[in-house]
Amino acid sequence: MTVLPETMTAMGWDTPGGPEVLRPETVSVPAPGPGQVLVRVAFAGVNRPDVIQRQGFYPPPADASPLPGLEVSGEVVAMGEGVVVPFVGQRVCALVAGGGYAEYCIAEAAQCFNAGDIPLDQAAAIPETLFTVWHNVFERGMVAGGETILVHGGTSGIGSMAILLGKAFGVTVIATCGGPDKCAQALAIGAAHAIDYKATDFVEEVKRITGGKGVEMVLDMVAGDYVARNLKCLADDGRHVTIAVQGGLKAEINMAEVMRRRLTLTGSTLRPRTEAFKAALADEIRETVWPIIAAGELRPIMDQSFPLDQAGAAHARMEQGTHIGKIVLKLR
Repeated sequence: MTVLPETMTAMGWDTPGGPEVLRPETVSVPAPGPGQVLVRVAFAGVNRPDVIQRQGFYPPPADASPLPGLEVSGEVVAMGEGVVVPFVGQRVCALVAGGGYAEYCIAEAAQCFNAGDIPLDQAAAIPETLFTVWHNVFERGMVAGGETILVHGGTSGIGSMAILLGKAFGVTVIATCGGPDKCAQALAIGAAHAIDYKATDFVEEVKRITGGKGVEMVLDMVAGDYVARNLKCLADDGRHVTIAVQGGLKAEINMAEVMRRRLTLTGSTLRPRTEAFKAALADEIRETVWPIIAAGELRPIMDQSFPLDQAGAAHARMEQGTHIGKIVLKLR
C-alpha cells in the first residue's frame, strides 16, 4: 500500500501579477472524494488559462483547486469511493479543473485516460487541447471530413492540436502564424496552407486559397476586430467558433450579412462546464480519438519542459509567444 505524505510542494502566488509572482508553497496533499482519484504528478501542462488566472482575470470555479494547472500525467496512488478504473498504480493523463502545478492532484476518474506507453511529458500535453479542439471544432463547429477550416495561432498548443486532428480526420487546415518560421512549422505539423498574418492579409489569402468559396469553419482565439474579418473568410452556412478573446472582448459585425449567408456564431469555455459534460466528452474522445493516440499515430507537438519551481519561466515563454506547441512542467 502506498504511504502518502501529508504535505506537498505546489506553485502559487500571493497576489496576481507577472510570471515572477509564481513561487513554491507547501500545502496539504488532497484526498480523493467519490468518483475521484489522486494522481502523483509526473508532468503538468502549461496553458493560456493558467497565465490569465495568474494575472487575476480567470478565477477557478468555486469547487476547484485554487492552484493553476488544467492537465496532468502521472500515476494513480489513491482512489475515492466508487472508482474502479483507473486503478492504483496505473499511468494516466487527465483533464482537471485546477491543481496541476503540484506534486499530487485530484482528478475525476471519468476524465482520466490510460497513458499506456505514451511518454508522460507528451501525455500531460494532450488533455486540455484535445478536449477543447474536439468539442469546438468537431462537435460545436460540426466539421466533417472533406471540409476546410481556418485556425488562428497555428503553432500554439490549441492550433497544433487542431492541425493534427484535422489531418487525422480528413479536414483541410489553413493556419495563420506570426512569421515565416512559424508558417514553416505549421506546414511541417500538417497544415495544408500557412498564412503569415504579419505580412499578408489573411482574408485575401483565404479567398485565394479557396477560389473565392471560403472555409466551412473558423476556430477563433483572437475575437475583437478579428471577428468581422473572420466572417469574410467563411463560406455560406459557415460556422465561427470563438474559444478565447486575446484581441478584445467586443466585436462589431454586420448582422445582415450573418442572416443573408446563414452564418453561425458560437463559442465556449471548457473549465466551468459540469463534470457530467466533461465525462460525456471524455467518453466520446475515448471512442473516437484515443485509439489513434494509443497507437502512436498522433502525438502532441512539444516545446519545452521546465522544472516545477521554474513555472514562472514557463509562463514567461508562453507570454513571449515564441513557443511551438506545448510547454510542460516536470515534477518527477
